[in-house]
Amino acid sequence: MNTSLKNSLANQGNDHAGHTREFELKTGIPWHQTVPHGYLGGRRLSVILPAHNVAYCLPDVLDALDAQTYGRQFEVIVVDDASTDTTAKIIATHPVVTTGIRLPARHGAATARNLGTFVAQGETVLYVDADMALPPHTVADLAARATDHAVLTGFRHNLPHRAAWPATGPELAADHRVTWRPPAHTRLLYSGITLHEPVDGRPLEHTRDFRDLGYGRTYYDWDLPRMVVTALLAAPRAAVVDIGGFDAEFGRIGWGMEDTYLGACLIAAGLLVIPLRQAVGFHLDPPDAAEQWQHKLRGWVGTLAHYRALLNAPAPSMRLTAFSASMNTLLHSCEVLR
Repeated sequence: MNTSLKNSLANQGNDHAGHTREFELKTGIPWHQTVPHGYLGGRRLSVILPAHNVAYCLPDVLDALDAQTYGRQFEVIVVDDASTDTTAKIIATHPVVTTGIRLPARHGAATARNLGTFVAQGETVLYVDADMALPPHTVADLAARATDHAVLTGFRHNLPHRAAWPATGPELAADHRVTWRPPAHTRLLYSGITLHEPVDGRPLEHTRDFRDLGYGRTYYDWDLPRMVVTALLAAPRAAVVDIGGFDAEFGRIGWGMEDTYLGACLIAAGLLVIPLRQAVGFHLDPPDAAEQWQHKLRGWVGTLAHYRALLNAPAPSMRLTAFSASMNTLLHSCEVLR
């Protein structure tokens, strides 16, 4: 009898000290230090961006990818999720885009990422939000450390629409996984707990770079799958397709949790979740950020319920054939932009 995903998570640790030490001994580069300009090591990498009505920021995001200092070539795959603005035109004309695909109807970010993963040629897929502008060293830092056994997570610094970019670059402390100030006397949606006094939360620091979240352990409202955020995330392509990619049902229900579920499945498959403190990007808010956030939160209740149900199902594996067949059918209905 197949064990449940929840039980599989309880049996997997996250002590990645040996993994990071091996990289440091091999390269002479500390884990949380940027690699040299023009670094040539690392794995073949495919950057995948799901895009929907992001014309306000997509040129900046693609320009930032064009300015990366990684010495090896990498492909940039952008999947337009049936945008109604000029997103498709930007994808078709920007020189850094190697593959541009347009879905015939809105499917959601999970399906867009799946399609990008299907056509990717790299050993590692780097998921980047289409509103996430990366500093020049970021792709090299992730590619240098990518392996078949690790999920590498970066961080984000949200910027209000059209705000000036700080000259010092994005700040690690701006991410909620680093600095967390939860409300007191309010039921937290993810865990269901209520905190009766203010908490000066430091999830990254207090869990020793997420190592103490193995075996299903938690830090207040956080667990290891919740640390997996596809705003900036690198994973071995073979592992992603083996579990069947992202569950597209999340996008049909509402917003969020598809990356948490992806993380849970990859952890259950034995992968480690390892943060890179130097991998921080600017997350560029849309003009209507407040309205969009309220809309997302309304849908999160449904996606969280779907996630909880999936935790009681068997951990997915050996889904490559079904994944490929589904994506191949979808691809034939798409418009090739580039």
